[in-house]
Amino acid sequence: MSIGDVAGLIAAIAFVGLVGFLGFVCLKVAAVLEETRSSVKELTDHTVPMLDEAAKVVASSASQMDKVDTVTTAAAQVGENVSALSSLVTATVGAPLLKVAAFSYGVRRALAGLRTGGTGR
Repeated sequence: MSIGDVAGLIAAIAFVGLVGFLGFVCLKVAAVLEETRSSVKELTDHTVPMLDEAAKVVASSASQMDKVDTVTTAAAQVGENVSALSSLVTATVGAPLLKVAAFSYGVRRALAGLRTGGTGR
C-alpha cells in the first residue's frame, strides 16, 4: 500500500462518515417535518369549525341588528307622534284653559273688591 492508497482509503472512510452523518441529519429533519405536518393538520381541524361558527354568529348578529333597527325606527316614530299629540293638546286645551284661568282670576279679584269695599286689594 502506497501513501496514495492510504490517502484514498482515509478519504473514502471520511466520505462514508459524512454520508452517514448527513443521512442521520436528513432523518431528523424528516421527523421534524412530519411533526410539523401533523401539528398543522390538527390546527386546521380545530380552526375550521371555529371559523364556521364565527360566520354563523356574524350572520346572526346582522339579522339581530336589522331587528334592532326596526325597533328604534318604530320608537322614533312613537316619539314624534307623542310630540305632535302634545302640541295638539296644548293648542286645543291650553288656550281655553288660559282663558278660564284669566276669567276666574278676574272674578276672584272682583269678588275681593266687593268684600273690601271697592279697593280691590
